[in-house]
Amino acid sequence: MIGRRRLPAERPGVAPVGYKVAALLLSVDGDRASFAGVSIGRGQPYGVEAEARCAYGRRHRPPAARCDCGFYCLNAESDARELMCVTEYRHAALLRVDVLGGYIRFERGFRYSRQRVTSVWVGACGCGNPAELLVDAGTGVVGRRGLVGSCTGCASGRVGLSFGSYARLAGVPVAADASPYVRGEYEIVPQLVAEVTLLQARLDRCQEQLGRLLGSDP
Repeated sequence: MIGRRRLPAERPGVAPVGYKVAALLLSVDGDRASFAGVSIGRGQPYGVEAEARCAYGRRHRPPAARCDCGFYCLNAESDARELMCVTEYRHAALLRVDVLGGYIRFERGFRYSRQRVTSVWVGACGCGNPAELLVDAGTGVVGRRGLVGSCTGCASGRVGLSFGSYARLAGVPVAADASPYVRGEYEIVPQLVAEVTLLQARLDRCQEQLGRLLGSDP
């Protein structure tokens, strides 16, 4: 009888580091911050330190070789940022995590049993500007509301939560994500402002001339 093939065991001295995209959550009473996956694990919120459970309710410990359960992360921060270009992940947060416990290595990252979130970068506002605070995303799971990054202009009149407040609740640093895409958008803004200023000046000149014509007409 041929036994099951065993995966090679690794025992690193330092926990591997990975990057992933996630949704930010706040408990209904506003005193607990948590996260959620963006694919099969989106219905299972987790804290800064968490142990994975099989999303299909099977009685095995993730990551099982014949299942796709467990936490996922990518080796490279750049790969995780590329995921944030996907439509449904555009305003997700970027997490830096320590990969703990057992894991299965794949080409670009890990599938693993335990993790520790060490840093959080909040995605851009819906208008493309860097986020300055967190507001209700209009999403959520039982007992937790989803949060999304917003600039102060778009958050006007809405209830918001500062990065510092969320960081204290979560127990990890939280900052705005300053991606090259966002910086590139800012380079366009001065040109747009100049064009709008020129158009406004022309409009003012036309109104002035029209006023003279109307004023001289009997």
